[in-house]
Amino acid sequence: MDSHAQYEQQVVWTVVDSGIGPLLLAATDEGLVNVVFHATDAVRDKALDRLASRLGGEPVEAPRSPLLADAIRQVAEYFAGERRDFELPLDWTLITGFNRQVLRELASGVPYGSVVGYGDLAGRVGQPGAAQAVGTAMGSNPLPVVVPCHRVVESDGGIGGFGGGLETKRRLLALEGVLPEPLF
Repeated sequence: MDSHAQYEQQVVWTVVDSGIGPLLLAATDEGLVNVVFHATDAVRDKALDRLASRLGGEPVEAPRSPLLADAIRQVAEYFAGERRDFELPLDWTLITGFNRQVLRELASGVPYGSVVGYGDLAGRVGQPGAAQAVGTAMGSNPLPVVVPCHRVVESDGGIGGFGGGLETKRRLLALEGVLPEPLF
């Protein structure tokens, strides 16, 4: 075995259908490591290349992997309106520092059906002036939906930005009853 091999994480992945289009789910032995919106072939291939370069090793398509089974089931339950909280081990390898701190606070402190302002979230991690940095952290979230960056909005009532697109953010907030369902 070469010396690099011990650092390689086995990454397994699959693409699932959801209420907001295809989602790529990827996991390691540690837990779910990546969720990617709009996982068409091109988006999926780019995400898998990124995972390979960040984690080492070639991600393996394994829809029946036990590492993915809970994530697949819980994502389906969430989009069916049957699950409010994800109970999954998460692998935080793809994110560090302030961004990880903010996302962990979001995951544990902003429940289903509620929203938080960027500035409020910054205050919760002891950085009250860092609303813009919180926005950056949301944009770099490797685990959207499961770590609910869609629940972070502007303090003036604006919806804020979203890596998956504003329509996707609206649909997630509507699913959770925060916004009315889009009419068309």
